Amino acid sequence: MSDRIEWSIKVPIFRNPIILKQLGLGIGIPFGLIFVIMLLSGAKPADLLYPAILIGALFFFTWLFIMIVWGGKYDAEFIVDSKGVRCRTAARQARQNRIINTLAFVLGLLSGKPAVAGAGVLAQSRQDVLVKWRSIRKIKEYPRRSTIMVYGGFAQNIALFCTPENYGQVRDHVASKVRPAS
Repeated sequence: MSDRIEWSIKVPIFRNPIILKQLGLGIGIPFGLIFVIMLLSGAKPADLLYPAILIGALFFFTWLFIMIVWGGKYDAEFIVDSKGVRCRTAARQARQNRIINTLAFVLGLLSGKPAVAGAGVLAQSRQDVLVKWRSIRKIKEYPRRSTIMVYGGFAQNIALFCTPENYGQVRDHVASKVRPAS
């Protein structure tokens, strides 16, 4: 077994159940909380129509932006070696992301919106993520999707999107390095 496995893959963002689940949690929970808070503060269900339309429009334009800029795909590169598991955005998409994240940061500062600036910085910081072997607490396998979820510490989770051809090799390598939870 080789000590280093490298591959790249284009993952369809809106057709991958793992990405959709993470998007649902990341987007659904905050917007769901907003609706719950509005209802608890006395808003009638009819009062939620305008915010729902606004959120729907935001989702549509986000989808459109992702389809235009990235073709609806996440271009990822993975390295599994003696250090750990690394996921990084492929070079071409990383350049696009750097421009967009820098614009978000600068425009957020200029408009006095620190949350937007922070989102740009946070997004840029996740372009190359390494989870070291000693940090990995749990793995979860999705053989039908050729995917392995690697769970490390806080914000140290990586979805290893494998090819059908290398899934078994990657799974065996990761399993040999990660001790089962006791």
